[in-house]
Amino acid sequence: MKVVALVSGGKDSSYAMMKCQQYGHQIVALANLMPVDDAQDELDSYMYQTVRHYGLNYNMTPGDEVEDMLILLKEVKRQIPSVSAVSSGAIASDYQRLRVESVCSRLGLVSLAYLWKQDQSLLLQQMVAAIGLDPSKHLGKEITHLESHLHKLKELYGINVCGEGGEYETLTLDCPLFKNARVVLDKFQIVLHSPDQIAPVGVLHPVEYHLEKKLVSLSNDKSNEVPVGESDSVCEVLGDSLDILEAPCLKNDVICDLAVDTKQELHFSKSRTDDTFSIACWRQDASRTSADVREDLEVVLTKIESLLIEHNCSWENVLYIHLYIADMNEFALANDQYLKFITQEKCRFGVPSRSTIELPLLQAGLGRAYMEVLVSRDNNKNVLHVQSISEWAPSCIGPYSQATLHKDVLYMAGQLGLDPPTMLLCDEGPAFEFQQALENAEAVAKCFKCSISTSAVALIIYCSASLNSSDRAAIENQMDVCLAEMKLRLISGSRSNMPALINGPVILYVLVPDLPKRALVEVKPLLYCGENMETPTGVAKQGLCTRQYHWGFQHESWHNDCIQKCIISGRICTAAISITQEIATKICSEAVDPDEAKSKVNTEKQIVRMAEFCVYLLDNVLLENEFSWDNVMNLRIYFTASSHTSHGMLSTIFTNAFNEFGEMSKRIDSDKGPIFNLVPVLGAGRSTTSMDNIFTCELFARKF
Repeated sequence: MKVVALVSGGKDSSYAMMKCQQYGHQIVALANLMPVDDAQDELDSYMYQTVRHYGLNYNMTPGDEVEDMLILLKEVKRQIPSVSAVSSGAIASDYQRLRVESVCSRLGLVSLAYLWKQDQSLLLQQMVAAIGLDPSKHLGKEITHLESHLHKLKELYGINVCGEGGEYETLTLDCPLFKNARVVLDKFQIVLHSPDQIAPVGVLHPVEYHLEKKLVSLSNDKSNEVPVGESDSVCEVLGDSLDILEAPCLKNDVICDLAVDTKQELHFSKSRTDDTFSIACWRQDASRTSADVREDLEVVLTKIESLLIEHNCSWENVLYIHLYIADMNEFALANDQYLKFITQEKCRFGVPSRSTIELPLLQAGLGRAYMEVLVSRDNNKNVLHVQSISEWAPSCIGPYSQATLHKDVLYMAGQLGLDPPTMLLCDEGPAFEFQQALENAEAVAKCFKCSISTSAVALIIYCSASLNSSDRAAIENQMDVCLAEMKLRLISGSRSNMPALINGPVILYVLVPDLPKRALVEVKPLLYCGENMETPTGVAKQGLCTRQYHWGFQHESWHNDCIQKCIISGRICTAAISITQEIATKICSEAVDPDEAKSKVNTEKQIVRMAEFCVYLLDNVLLENEFSWDNVMNLRIYFTASSHTSHGMLSTIFTNAFNEFGEMSKRIDSDKGPIFNLVPVLGAGRSTTSMDNIFTCELFARKF
């Protein structure tokens, strides 16, 4: 891409430009903002110099310095229409990054922030007004001479070694980007800006300087040079932002026609909790065909929006979205329709995190779009939405965020094996692509001071149908290797005291037709970021006394063979039940004809029995850990789409099972409608080598 670089003259913006060239981008323009009164050496700048104690999200304010940057970059685009990206030197400041991203979004530019979230001690080595810095001693010194002193100040006072907290600023006199000459300061003055005895502030004021030519031998690399004739133009952009500030982009305030007939073959389910709940919505009509995904998604989104309004909520209350579509080739069309309902302007506290998967919806007799949303009545959430391309983790240039933290639970967007700085899929094979996806997830987790290896309560691994059996096995093997390496890094790092889950996360592998960007694998983690993860002694023993027996089921030792669970006592319960053909035979052996039970063709009678078993076993998992059905946030039931098991038939069977269970146990109110989501897949299982479950139940329950 052709890039305009935001430069201050300091080390960060200069090194960011070098990173841009490293990844194949071409710097075609430099942009710099300066105060109107150039007689002053320094003006306090909320955007570029100091920390502002306001909210991080940016609201357009005519006349402020963010709008000045918009005017500047708009002029760059006018003069150089081919510019498509902006480089900045943001390292740790969300305040700065979010404002650069806001301007880029409004101008249709890509934000490049290759220093974002990098290890600052390493950055300081590569790039080579606080307590401990003395203007008379340290101003004018090379940063390499101050490196050890800065690290000492970090240990003593906790300063940011890269100056990201405003501790110091730098002036770049030479770097590899300067092909022909370096800047030499002949004479400068130290001006004491603030004579504080503890933390004085001083400014270096250049008086005389000149350019010193470099030897030709030191700059033989011509690959990244700007062609002669393109670098000799300097344009000063002046003007009053109040006069020329353009109107904000349309907010896609599409007034949804809630009167649209959404009842015909439209179904939804809702969990029982009131403060935080989930809604799933889909169209179910095998005979109806849509022109493309937009029609079905509009109906689904409209229905969900109406249900949110009924609960005095809106899209800004949504924490997470599962978007299932019938054809990944229609991903762009689906995103366009999605944007008409869910925008950053409508979600003041951050857009929801999201996972998008292709499923065999049409084969199961459904429409082209199926959607699940997790909603919280309060807006007590922390949303991480980084749109800048960096070396940290894949950017989310769009209407969804990397992760949402709500009441100690981290809902992370599906992670692909993308190389963050290039945003290209890893091309070294499925195992390496999976490793990159896990590393990307770990980078996001670190922002919330947790780790996939110690905090994950559930890991759902979506595998593309294009994978062969050996590739799937390699992915599963890579899982153990990667988690072990992550734990090792934690032990040797500063967070070695982070508590580990007792029995590890629930892990499910789900086989799907396709994934975004034609990825081979996608990782969807669910993490618990709170404290006190250990289960108190006595809970399991107490649970044994509360086990219930329904439909004639008695506890058998083999029941444990089909259960995975991860319990955070009094807080979280995640569980997965895998009904394989072998388990199905055991379930049905006493209730149906023995020959019929052994048959691989699942009759309706067998399916009814398996549905009853799933409800029975899930209830016991909840009871044994002192949870109720009102605590259930999500219950997905994956099934293999085929001509034998339509979505409609299975929905009726499981609904009847829950209704009957409600009448028997009085533990669930069946009059409120279904609480489960039936999700058609190509296969699912607890291992990549056996993704042939008849049913897979994925449960997530939590107490507040």
